[in-house]
Amino acid sequence: MNHNTHLLDHLIAASAERTPSRIALTASEGQLDYAALHDAVQRFASACMVAGLPRSARVGIYLDKRLETVIASFGAAAAGCVFVPINPLLKPEQVGYILRDCNVSLLVTSPDRHTLLAPTLAACPDLRHVVLTGDKTADGSSYAVHAWTAIMAATDVRGGHRVSDADMLSILYTSGSTGRPKGVVLSHRNMVAGAKSVASYLGNHADDTLLAALPLSFDAGFSQLTTGFHAGARVVLLNYLMPRDVTKALEREKVTGLTAVPPLWIQLTQIQWPESIAENLRYIANTGGRMPFETLKALRERLPKTRPFLMYGLTEAFRATYLDPAEVDRRPDSIGKSIPNSEVLVLREDGTECAADEPGELVQRGALVAMGYWNDVEKTAERFKPLPAAQRPDGLVLPEIAVFSGDTVRRDAEGFLYFIGRRDEMIKTSGYRVSPTEIEEAVYATQMVGECAAFGVSHPTLGQAIVLIVTGRDGTSVDGDALLAQLKRDCPAYQIPAKIELRPGPLPRNPNGKIDRKLLSGEFQDLFEQTAR
Repeated sequence: MNHNTHLLDHLIAASAERTPSRIALTASEGQLDYAALHDAVQRFASACMVAGLPRSARVGIYLDKRLETVIASFGAAAAGCVFVPINPLLKPEQVGYILRDCNVSLLVTSPDRHTLLAPTLAACPDLRHVVLTGDKTADGSSYAVHAWTAIMAATDVRGGHRVSDADMLSILYTSGSTGRPKGVVLSHRNMVAGAKSVASYLGNHADDTLLAALPLSFDAGFSQLTTGFHAGARVVLLNYLMPRDVTKALEREKVTGLTAVPPLWIQLTQIQWPESIAENLRYIANTGGRMPFETLKALRERLPKTRPFLMYGLTEAFRATYLDPAEVDRRPDSIGKSIPNSEVLVLREDGTECAADEPGELVQRGALVAMGYWNDVEKTAERFKPLPAAQRPDGLVLPEIAVFSGDTVRRDAEGFLYFIGRRDEMIKTSGYRVSPTEIEEAVYATQMVGECAAFGVSHPTLGQAIVLIVTGRDGTSVDGDALLAQLKRDCPAYQIPAKIELRPGPLPRNPNGKIDRKLLSGEFQDLFEQTAR
């Protein structure tokens, strides 16, 4: 074996060869060193081959974070199959949609989840095998059911299909509260290049302990596994219910790296932390939206020695940008610059590059650009397009496919990027284009709220009116009048909400843990039409 890690399962294999007895994975049910994890991955790959799965067959994984989730993901990859991680928060009908949409042949789940899914699975014509965690089995109407312990104990270990790094590796479904989720197809190259790139700027090494708190069906969540295994580090799997579960795990496991999304960071700053966390936590990383200034400030006060990495990524390119911690004081609202082995462009509608501080669309090129959306020609053509001629070297005949993010950003004169907003979430009010994050930032700066979400709804004269939903801090209520008065002092008139609604927290999340603006805005779409009538 060599250390040429160009396929996903090679990340584990290389670390198993270097440091076989080092702990790779810790979960509530136990832990595995790299040698044992590598062996388990190979055994699962062999089980896929024994089951007769062809190359690129889809393997669905519907579990919370546990050892089997990781073994099945990397094992399917080692077999030359495509793993499909399904968020454990999804309901049977949503799971059924994903299984049918990408023709899952084999599903790994728990006995309890299988019981709930059984009626749905009967309507999944491509499903041939279900593997249940533990040693239990069950009846399947149109598929064979296997016990995890039985398939992993089999002695007929065989190699997987021939695979190159350009082959399909995974389909990550992006949640959408409007319409069905889209399946983003990633190659081995996408994920392995992402692992190496992220581990390089985070400085991950074998002595790190990374806490996997985000869902593994979310690109940033799965990235904790890939960066950790590439570095030969230990990854701790955490299924948390309350923010306090996260701080307890940070303390207990002496975690050195934590990546989270803004709603979790906001909650973490509102509870007490054991002091020992600051002694071990080498870095924190934010993804999935801009972290409010107040939250960043509160985290840095508690973690004076911890390096904060502010990141931006889109599932369609796995990871995109990061801000060097040395720049955080100078530009805390920046998403930084492109990660290594990637390039981020800011383009106008005509494909030419924007001038400094001119808003444009974030376009990413390089090894991390995904393979497109599964079975969706139209949406793929919208997002994955040839790099404009103005950005290609003269004489290059074959077009390079880049991903057009749909996000509006600007780049300053020094090359640092700033997120303005998703094009489909920008609020167009009184002739102005307003970013929801800009309003939310002003609301957090008042220090009067726990969480907030801003969005636009149709209005007969303004085009769109701004609606703001807020929750209290630490269980206290919000003084809506005082908040409105403060916003009027701090913001231009066109950014003032037409309606502020106070709610008990926390606000609803999508399956990736981000505040679900689309779900909230759906409740208010005809608010001002009714008022006009």
